[in-house]
Amino acid sequence: MRWIVLLAALAMPAVAWLSQTGQFGPTNGAISDRHPTLLVAAGYAFSIWGVIFLWNLLFGFWQLRRRKPDDNARVRGWAATGFVLTAVWMPVFSNQWFIPALLIIWSALLCLLVAAQRAAPATASAGQRAFAAYPLALHAGWLSMAAFLNTAQVVVAYQWLPTGNMLSWSLVLLAIATLLAWTMNHRLRGHFAYPAAVVWALVGVYVKQSEWRLPGADTVAVLALAVAALLVLQTLLLRARAWRTPRTGVVAAHRHRR
Repeated sequence: MRWIVLLAALAMPAVAWLSQTGQFGPTNGAISDRHPTLLVAAGYAFSIWGVIFLWNLLFGFWQLRRRKPDDNARVRGWAATGFVLTAVWMPVFSNQWFIPALLIIWSALLCLLVAAQRAAPATASAGQRAFAAYPLALHAGWLSMAAFLNTAQVVVAYQWLPTGNMLSWSLVLLAIATLLAWTMNHRLRGHFAYPAAVVWALVGVYVKQSEWRLPGADTVAVLALAVAALLVLQTLLLRARAWRTPRTGVVAAHRHRR
């Protein structure tokens, strides 16, 4: 499983390069322009994939180490599956197979959420946090927003809901995305990687929607920025609580592991 994780981590940037050079069909950006939504982020925001791929690759090498206890024994399966699904999503979306792409991205999100949480116990070492917990959480954080963007694009593509004025159902999706982000951030005790990705996405939504002329775009832009600010506040409160929490239990857990 260790080598499968590494190969899956390598596959993502390779497939992404092929996708962005048009090997599978139209690029993700071109398809997004064909199906404008109130949840799409500015183009620059998607550059976070470079950081995600690089950090996931570092995780792929990090988890190759054989040591006891194995902090990533319960992480590898979920991470590898999430990486593979992320890679598979790209050609599927480029071919505009929207329903399969939607199922894939939500499945990838589930896998990365589980992997990120399992990689970040309270007793995690500095190395485990830097090379396992944080890269997986960054990936999960971005997908936490990307899955809802993908959902909105599918709604528009198939006209499942009104596309002339998308504000009402877009606000519902944004509200659910906010609830997911706050819940997951709380479970991860507010470590920076997950909220950083979500805030990056929300600021990207603000920038894009501020430039849009779609009905309701200004409202979504302001709300996206407000949600980002509240997520930052929640993170600061969670980190403050973590610093105030007595370290006795953590120290005892470390001694038990030895």
